[in-house]
Amino acid sequence: MPSAKDNKRNDKGHNEPSGRRSEPSNGSASRELFARAENLRTAIEKHRYNYHVLDKSEISPEALDSLKRELAELERDYPELVSADSPMQRVAGEPLKQFEKVPHKVPQWSYNDAFNEQNMRDFDARVKRFIKDEFGEVGTARVPNPTYVSELKIDGLKIVLEYEKGMLIRAATRGDGKVGENVTFNVRTIESVPLKLTRPVSVIVEGEIWMSKKNFEALNREQEKKGLPLYANPRNVAAGSIRQLDPRVAAARKLDVFVYDLAMYEGSTQAESAENVGFPKRQIDELHFLRELGFKVNKHAQECESIDEVLKFWHIWKDKMKKEDYWIDGVVVKVNEHRYQEALGYTGKAPRFGIAYKFPAEQVTTVVEDIRLQVGRTGVITPVAHLRAVEVAGSVVSRATLHNEDEIARLDVRIGDTVILQKAGDVIPDIVKVLTELRPIKNGKPMPAYKFPSHVAECGGDGSIERIPGQAAYRCVFRGGAAEHRRKLYHFVSKKCFDIDGLGPRQIDAFLENNLISAYDDIFTLKKGDLLALPRFAEKSVENLIVAIEKARTVTLPRFIFSLSIDHVGEETAEDLAEHFEIFEKFEKASEDELVAIDGVGDVVARSIISWFKAADNRHLVQRLLKHVTVQKFKGFGVGAGGAGGAGRARKSNLNISGKTFVLTGTLGTLSRDDAKLRIKAAGGTVVGSVSSKTSYVVAGDEPGANKYDAAKELGVPILTEDEFLKMLG
Repeated sequence: MPSAKDNKRNDKGHNEPSGRRSEPSNGSASRELFARAENLRTAIEKHRYNYHVLDKSEISPEALDSLKRELAELERDYPELVSADSPMQRVAGEPLKQFEKVPHKVPQWSYNDAFNEQNMRDFDARVKRFIKDEFGEVGTARVPNPTYVSELKIDGLKIVLEYEKGMLIRAATRGDGKVGENVTFNVRTIESVPLKLTRPVSVIVEGEIWMSKKNFEALNREQEKKGLPLYANPRNVAAGSIRQLDPRVAAARKLDVFVYDLAMYEGSTQAESAENVGFPKRQIDELHFLRELGFKVNKHAQECESIDEVLKFWHIWKDKMKKEDYWIDGVVVKVNEHRYQEALGYTGKAPRFGIAYKFPAEQVTTVVEDIRLQVGRTGVITPVAHLRAVEVAGSVVSRATLHNEDEIARLDVRIGDTVILQKAGDVIPDIVKVLTELRPIKNGKPMPAYKFPSHVAECGGDGSIERIPGQAAYRCVFRGGAAEHRRKLYHFVSKKCFDIDGLGPRQIDAFLENNLISAYDDIFTLKKGDLLALPRFAEKSVENLIVAIEKARTVTLPRFIFSLSIDHVGEETAEDLAEHFEIFEKFEKASEDELVAIDGVGDVVARSIISWFKAADNRHLVQRLLKHVTVQKFKGFGVGAGGAGGAGRARKSNLNISGKTFVLTGTLGTLSRDDAKLRIKAAGGTVVGSVSSKTSYVVAGDEPGANKYDAAKELGVPILTEDEFLKMLG
């Protein structure tokens, strides 16, 4: 978009890039990072050339921005990766050969991008720091705080217009920033470009050529009628029209232009304007002056007294942008005072006095870290890509649906691939393209194609799956597995296990239906943006749920064991196991003999535990889960231990309780059920769920369960009131 006005470069603080190295230097970058940077450079150059020179797009501008951002971060963090041919060290591509080349009298710059509020506040701080170095303390009568001008960033084609004594003599594209293409005959066809100014002045101005959404849609309707390919976006049409050799094509496209910058006035650039009283002294005055000369200037530019006002302007237009008849992809922010602009100067490739604050991209690039198979409510299997978390359309996401096996084959998406992710509105993102040129190489070969397995553990039974006749989808052979898997997830997040506040069956159902989770560990990789796409998930409730998930990352050992849904391992057994082994690593490696020897663990339970850990899928599940959660070392039972199986004081024997077996029923007035259990266990007793002849006491609160109460009477088991129970505890 807007370029700098000064052709006298200010290179303060700019380091020249190093030459390319084929091997890592003594820096910290690994060989893999060198390979990634090189692949990114190649891909960016390819897509930049297509976009800026050939005016065709294989990927969207947002996706290209995402690739450039990744490379910029690599080069920032590892300076040894910077090379002389890096696309981050150049402004744009080469001009087309079929047009006359035109050297620019004023260099054409590109602004650096900002993607969040912190980027903008950092920009504001840098501006004030440079002004202070040049003029003194900022915010005084002599050196007032800088103000800003916020302008809509139009997504079109940059154009440089030159006038002599008020008459248009040349129109040129940006080209590589130093040399552009002479497209005067085509630009003269644009009605909003004045052929003669209102004053006989000599100026060079810069602007953006664009096509309205209405005209773009009409053009595509014509293309469709003729059976021709549809155009991707108005920006491509505008650029392609201006580069047509026949001016009649450009005239037929009904293009438009906004002018936003006075680069030169009567032979003076802005930096030389101190002796030229005709050159405006502020950016906002410059826009008014351009209107007076007869140029079409976007009416929505706003003078802002502070960076907070800039941010408010950006937020307003983030929501309003779609209402305009032209494409807007952000806000360009410039220091208002030209004397401050001159002091700020330029880096090697961009002005310091301005920045482009982009709107949230609806397309970005990211990496596929895994492909998981999600079992739905009816047993239908959906492949889901687990992604390197990335911000798209204003929120961070980590999931994308791959729909079915045919879609995976069509995209040829593989684990490790760099992909273009698209999110339109409040929907779960889709992968729209694989950047195969960035596919990782391992042992001299690219990553293998993804193949559907023949078994999925979450299906239940033996895990077999089958293709649904006439469809591209698979389903579980054993139909009861999906319901069982769902119940296990309900159990995992329940109060007696991970106790995740706000996450219950309804939320789990929504996650499963929308292919966000397939196993326990997936819960801890969810991002806010993944959940905002779901129906009836408001922003505040999503924020609360993410916080609750974060809090649940630390869990006691009994709760963790109980959460795994190992057959025959209930809450009481989980506590017995935790008390014996103290840490999970000892429990998962225990032998059958060691398990059988534990009081309360018999042959059946021991064999079930051994069998569970023998299954590779279960071992892998635990390995993945332990990457996200911390299981506390068990330190014994005690009152106030923080929940069932919590860490606390060691057991202290109570002769009234020790060795006795209790059943609790009804609602206790002064103790919760969990507290009562802890008090019994701390005193050496045992709590069981049903009444038998071996039961020592039944503790009955308000509204006791009829079955337990009647069974106690029938078997002659003593029934204690809460007061009697508390006296026994002492």
